[in-house]
Amino acid sequence: MKLQRFEHDHKDIMDGIHELRKLIATGIERNAGAITQLLMRMSATIKLHLAVEDRVVYPAFAKSGRSELAALGRFYQEEMGDLAGAYTEFAQRWNLANRVAADPEGFRAEANAVFKALFLRTRREESELYPAYARLEAA
Repeated sequence: MKLQRFEHDHKDIMDGIHELRKLIATGIERNAGAITQLLMRMSATIKLHLAVEDRVVYPAFAKSGRSELAALGRFYQEEMGDLAGAYTEFAQRWNLANRVAADPEGFRAEANAVFKALFLRTRREESELYPAYARLEAA
């Protein structure tokens, strides 16, 4: 599978984070509806991205026959499970505009933590996981 798909998803996710930051900066309560709509769009992208990684990327590492690559794939898959769980809880907790508007500082704090972790994860995937996957696919 071509890495452009994964990179495109990462760009969409990063664009979403940037858009969310703008909405937060201009007023959480005022933008609560737009925030929840954006979270729904981002959730769809994230869920699809994770599903493709689970079906394609991690199995390729597991089947590589190389213990270091299998371990790398397992590490990323397990770590993503934890992050995916945290994101799912976040998205479910803040899926209604009235919830976001009722606790803007709670939303801000949780959004900062979840999206920082997501940002750092995508950067590590791009610098470590995807290059290893590309080498595996080329072999």
